[in-house]
Amino acid sequence: MSTDLAYQTTRQLAAEIKSGRISSRELVQTQLKRIDDLDTETNLVVTRDDERVLRDADAADKKRANGDVLGPLHGVGITIKDSFMTEGMRTTSGAPELSKFVPESDSLPVARYKEAGAVILGKTNLPLYAGDAQSYNEVFGTSSNPWDTSRTPGGSSGGSAGALASGFTPLELGSDIGGSIRGPATHCGVTGHKPSYGLVPALGQIPGPPGTLSQADIAVAGPMGRTVDDLEIGLGILAGPDPWNAKAYRLDLKPPRCLKTSEYRVAVWLDEESCPIEEDVRRLILSAAEALQGVGARVNLEARPDFTFTEAVSVFDRLLGAAMCGGFSRQQIEDLAAKGVAGDSASARTLAAQHASQRHRAWLSSNEKRLQLRAKWESFFEDWDVVLMPAMPTAAIPHDHSHPMVERRILVDGVERPYIDQLKWAGLVGVAFLPATVVPVGTNEKGLPIGVQVVGPFLEDLTTLDVARRIESNSGGFKRPPRFS
Repeated sequence: MSTDLAYQTTRQLAAEIKSGRISSRELVQTQLKRIDDLDTETNLVVTRDDERVLRDADAADKKRANGDVLGPLHGVGITIKDSFMTEGMRTTSGAPELSKFVPESDSLPVARYKEAGAVILGKTNLPLYAGDAQSYNEVFGTSSNPWDTSRTPGGSSGGSAGALASGFTPLELGSDIGGSIRGPATHCGVTGHKPSYGLVPALGQIPGPPGTLSQADIAVAGPMGRTVDDLEIGLGILAGPDPWNAKAYRLDLKPPRCLKTSEYRVAVWLDEESCPIEEDVRRLILSAAEALQGVGARVNLEARPDFTFTEAVSVFDRLLGAAMCGGFSRQQIEDLAAKGVAGDSASARTLAAQHASQRHRAWLSSNEKRLQLRAKWESFFEDWDVVLMPAMPTAAIPHDHSHPMVERRILVDGVERPYIDQLKWAGLVGVAFLPATVVPVGTNEKGLPIGVQVVGPFLEDLTTLDVARRIESNSGGFKRPPRFS
C-alpha cells in the first residue's frame, strides 16, 4: 500500500471508491498487506478474517457497480477496538475467558459503521476489559507506540490509535470512561472525540459480559481518526438514540457556537498543583491557545468553573469505582469491602476498594455531587465557549506492567507521581458528561506527539469539533511517525 494512500482521509478514500478510481477490494487488499508488513513490532491489529473481509469488499464493489446508494464509508476498510462485538469476528476485550468468543451480532456502533458501508478489516488491541492506560493482555500480548516502540500507545483504545498513526485504517471506533479515547489519541498524535454521555449508544460493548443491555456510567463510545473531519464523519454515523429511545427522540445537535475564530471565548486550564503536567505539554497547549488568540479569539488562562480540580476528581474516582465493578460477583464485592475497611485509609489501593464496594446510598450522594458539578459547568459555559486542557499529564510513557495500576508510578518532568494521574484530567471532564475533542498540537523534545483536549458544554459536540478544526489548521494537525515518513 502506497504511503500516500495509507494516509488519505476517510472522506478521500470514500471518494476514490465512489468514483471507481479504486475498488474496495483493491483498497482492503493493500490495507491488509500494510498491516502484514508493518505491524510486526507494534502488535496493534490482533484479529483478522481476510477471507471474510475480501467477500465484504466484493459485495461493496458489486453494489457500487449496480448503482446502489453509497453510504459515507462505502467500501472503506476500517479497524475496530476489540471491546466492541463484531458479528462473525472474534471479540475478546483482552480476556482469556473470551479468547474464542465469536459474536452472533454486532454491537450497535459497529452496526452503524457497517450500515454506512464500512468493511471491517480486523480488531485492535486493548488492556484486559479496557481497564488500563496501556494496551496489553494475556491473549494478544503488548501493543507498542508507532512513534517509539519502547512506549505504550496508551489505553484502553491504544491499538486503535496506533493503527491510525501507522496508516492501517482511516477511522476507528474507541471507547472512553477515564480517557481511553483521549489518552491514546494524544500519545499517538491522532484525533479522537469523546462524545457527550448518551449521544452514542454503546450497546454491545464488552464489558459488561456479552448480552448486557445497560451502558456503564461515564463510559462512551466515539470516533477516532487522523483529522477532525474524520471525527465529524464518524460522529455523524454513530450519534443518535438507541432503538428504544428512537421511538420518541431524534438527533438535533446545536451548530458550533461561533462562525469566526475571533468570536470564540477560550479558557485554558493548565496549572494544577494536585496533578502537574510536563512542561512540554504545557508549552504546546499554550502555543495552540496563543495561535487562536493571534486570530482574534478571546483567551483567558485564569477562568475556572466554581469548583476545584480536586473536588471534581474525587467525585470521578468514586463514580468510576462503582462503574468498573458492575460485573463483579457478590463475593468479589464483599472481598473488596473487607479490604476497604482493613487497609490503610490513605492508600490508593484502599480507596479503590472502598469506591468499588460502596453502598447504593453512597453512590447516590456522589451522583448528587456530580449534578452539582454539571450545573457549575453549565454556568461556566455561559461566559466561555470551550476550555483547553491536557488529555494526559505526559507524553506516551514507557511500557510498565510491573505492578497493579494503583501501585505504579509515572515521571512528570523527572518527578515521581501516581500512575492514576493519567486518569485525572480526563476524569475531570468525563464525570460531568461533557464532550471533548483531542487534536495533536506538536511534539515534545523527545519527538513524541502531544494533543490538546478541547472541552465544551454538554451536547454541544459540534462546538468542540469546530474549535479543534481551527487548532488543527493552525498547528498542522497529524504528522506521520518518523518510521513511516
